[in-house]
Amino acid sequence: MGEVGLKEGDVAPDFSLSSSLGKNISLKDYRGKKVILYFYPKDDTPGCTKEACSFRDELKKFEKANAVILGVSSDNLDSHQKFIDRYNLSFPLLSDTDTKVSQTYGTYKLKNMYGKEYWGIERTTFLIDERGKIEKIFPKVKVEGHSEELLEILRK
Repeated sequence: MGEVGLKEGDVAPDFSLSSSLGKNISLKDYRGKKVILYFYPKDDTPGCTKEACSFRDELKKFEKANAVILGVSSDNLDSHQKFIDRYNLSFPLLSDTDTKVSQTYGTYKLKNMYGKEYWGIERTTFLIDERGKIEKIFPKVKVEGHSEELLEILRK
């Protein structure tokens, strides 16, 4: 596991994951649009909730910039649906229960909390251009101001 080494300018690896829309979603479904592919640790936890709600609140601005938002975690679809219903999230959440996609994107890492080591998703966002290339990678995302930072880049 560990570092995969995707870089800005690389073609974003395609995938197919089950989604909260009731169908599988592939990255290639969104050619011609910018994709904000964000990996987050867990549904309904403080940081993840704040991040998802800021994307929800700014969704119209992202759509105006020809961008879609896709959230990915290792939670199952039931968990995603509860999270969506609780916070009225209006973009798809993808279920990477076997963490294959998170591993491919290098976001599944050994983490440490209170001295305990465990494997989990590190909060990371990939901005993917209309041709499927990685335009920008945001590792170890700080939730505060992240959606505004992305909108700023999209406006350029």
